[in-house]
Amino acid sequence: MSTTGPKRPAQVSAARRRTVIDALRRGAVPESGLDLLATGLDRFEAALDAELDAVASGGAVFKAVRGEYGSGKTFFTRWLGERAKRRNFAVAEIQVSENETPLHRLETVYRRLTERLATSSFPPSALRPVVDAWFYALEEDALAAGATEEELPGEVEKLLVARLAEVSRHAPSFATALRGHRAALAGGDEPTAAAVLAWLGGQPHVAAAARRAAGVRGDLDHFGALGFLQGLLTVLRDSGHTGLFVVLDEVETLQRVRSDARDKALNALRQLIDEVHSGRFPGLYLVITGTPAFYDGQQGVQRLAPLAQRLATDFTTDPRFDNPRAVQVRLPGFTQESLVGLGAAIRDLYAAGAAAPERIGAVVDDAYVADLARAVGGALGGKVGVAPRLFLKKLVGDVLDRVDQFEDFDPRRHYKLTVASSELTEVERNLAAASADDVDLEL
Repeated sequence: MSTTGPKRPAQVSAARRRTVIDALRRGAVPESGLDLLATGLDRFEAALDAELDAVASGGAVFKAVRGEYGSGKTFFTRWLGERAKRRNFAVAEIQVSENETPLHRLETVYRRLTERLATSSFPPSALRPVVDAWFYALEEDALAAGATEEELPGEVEKLLVARLAEVSRHAPSFATALRGHRAALAGGDEPTAAAVLAWLGGQPHVAAAARRAAGVRGDLDHFGALGFLQGLLTVLRDSGHTGLFVVLDEVETLQRVRSDARDKALNALRQLIDEVHSGRFPGLYLVITGTPAFYDGQQGVQRLAPLAQRLATDFTTDPRFDNPRAVQVRLPGFTQESLVGLGAAIRDLYAAGAAAPERIGAVVDDAYVADLARAVGGALGGKVGVAPRLFLKKLVGDVLDRVDQFEDFDPRRHYKLTVASSELTEVERNLAAASADDVDLEL
């Protein structure tokens, strides 16, 4: 990571600043405003922007992100997702897990995708607005072609069939469900319309009466999920979106599942990569994240030779010369210097909205930020790479908030760093020393 702070716009709205600061206070990665925090990512920008542009032009990209715990994988993918959203992509972030979202059950992955689908205008789930916009676009196209009001329903039906012709070869029920959804709306039957749309989003256990009304049967299965994804991409494109950016986060959890489920999941991942590269999903930018152990270990990617071949990337050179265009990119993680640079940037962002910015700059100066960063790293066994989350949480919640509210608060005299086991993640807890709760901030 770079040792320089993030480049921030000259003016930051109060709402954006509050969103970022509130998330850091909770110890979470902000959902938006990540450009205010991005540090060391400028070396990726040109290559990733070129890939987003290629996807917007009808291509498809698969990207694997590797990094140790705490190296910023979630931050990186959300930062990239923000760049995609500014290009009018729809985005979805999916947490892979054995119980909630097993990767070998692609119907579940598709369901989570529609649940987490967001656009620049609508938060999750944006499936209903996207479908509504698609039907509106079909009507506008039909009217532009000369259809009268009386002819409009029939002409929209013809356009629906034509636009989904390729999708219907693999998943004919996708078009059928859309047709049933529109018919229910036209008949004023909102409950049936909503139920059919839920079925289209991969939800199980939709009422049989709604499915019969739409002319579909059963629930979406593993093999139908890819066809439905293809259909969703078509709907997004025709409703004015340039593409779909999808993140499968924490794929390394596959290493902890039963061997048979792991093998199925790895093969599903291989299948997804092949489908992306085959051109079946124009407009899709698919990202996975994982630890080096997942990519290099025998319980992960190396367990399936065809998958290992597809993800093979040379990381034997100096990280400065990593190729950001490669199928797999590496996040080196934070150093003490980059952590201090990020902390100083957060302090400046906080001060810009504070009642007494001069006092914050004077009391929480660069030297204090550096001391706090060292102390938090020490509380985590010296592992600076996994310290950013806890460091920023302490900096905002324990230090900056108090300096802002209490004129006589001096963190050098009144604050002693404590790290309770309950506020640590599992990885942080494993790295913390037995006496982490009693670590003093030596200044």
